[in-house]
Amino acid sequence: MTSGTPAEPWELKTPPGSSAYTMHRDDTVDPPILVCQVGSTKLTYQARAIDELHAWLKTQTENDGWVPLGAADEQKPAPAGSVEAWGRSEDNPVGGWYGLRKGYRGRFGMYLPPLLEELGLAELTHDARNNRMRAL
Repeated sequence: MTSGTPAEPWELKTPPGSSAYTMHRDDTVDPPILVCQVGSTKLTYQARAIDELHAWLKTQTENDGWVPLGAADEQKPAPAGSVEAWGRSEDNPVGGWYGLRKGYRGRFGMYLPPLLEELGLAELTHDARNNRMRAL
């Protein structure tokens, strides 16, 4: 596993395995952020999302803990009960979006789950559509 630094980012794939992207942690800013590079597009998320998403997943008990990812762009609604919905909910620990870049705050349910899997914190399905995750 790489260290997740700008010089050695995590090399990840979307849950269906159809697209590759990189992510790294930037601790030079306060608070620390995650920088997700998808082609020429850069998305940023609060780094605390890693621990807080993992903690939330541990509380999910229906369906053996499996939660739908529900990835959606910022402008589209997130499916209720999904990782995407939690990542933008007023009920999460930050009281709203973990995504930081206006217009690019969505896709939390697409790009964060593979990172949690890489870090050994979660298990994902890798189907063509309708993927789910649960805490380890």
